[in-house]
Amino acid sequence: MVARALDVVFPRRCAGCGTGPWPFCNGCRGQLVAIEPPWCARCGSPSLVAVPRCRDCPPPAVATTRAPFVYEGPAREAIHRLKFTGWRDVAAALAGAIAACPDPAPADVVTWVPLARRRLAERGYDQARALAVGLAHRRDLPVVRLLRRAIATGPQAKRRGAERREAMRGAFTAVRPPPPRVLLVDDVLTTGATAASCAETLLRAGAKEVHVVAAARAIHASRPLRLFADDAYPRVGPRPGLWLPGDVPR
Repeated sequence: MVARALDVVFPRRCAGCGTGPWPFCNGCRGQLVAIEPPWCARCGSPSLVAVPRCRDCPPPAVATTRAPFVYEGPAREAIHRLKFTGWRDVAAALAGAIAACPDPAPADVVTWVPLARRRLAERGYDQARALAVGLAHRRDLPVVRLLRRAIATGPQAKRRGAERREAMRGAFTAVRPPPPRVLLVDDVLTTGATAASCAETLLRAGAKEVHVVAAARAIHASRPLRLFADDAYPRVGPRPGLWLPGDVPR
């Protein structure tokens, strides 16, 4: 009731453009690029035909990966608002989209890729944890901190895949024994180096499977342009099947 009252007094704005209605205005919904089959069965990377594995698959420690959106346009803007401007409510919209991904992985617990202490102090909260809490609520699973960042690795954006994997080596430690099936949450999937480092740590601590989900994934520039044609890789706007908060009663 308090949340609804606040929405009346201080209405939330579109997570993409920051001006339209919550969670994504019609204009931004039309620009969201959804990822759905056909794809790689293991990593969820878009493909013209279904394949069991692909060149974008993460290291072996990660069982599967999924993300609802391509990391561009309104999805990218929404994640930036969550990470850098303190819009914590954006996590609810993105967690709903993650929960709606096809082929959800079986899991006993939800956890997240933790921030380094300095970044956590700067931002005041951990955006991956916010996503994990929202997703755990929708999946009716416990959300538990299983990892801590042992090494502050610095920004990864300008590093190549091999450099990222080397930088992430030993970056995480387990804070408690995990259950057999873990669902690991991050904000963006890029090379899979961070997720793989977390997964390796969880497997050493006793997990049997680590499945990774994120709000969006970066698509390699070498992907054929025909994958992004409207008939093969449609936008969210015309498709009522993709659930977002606000589409149906909570």
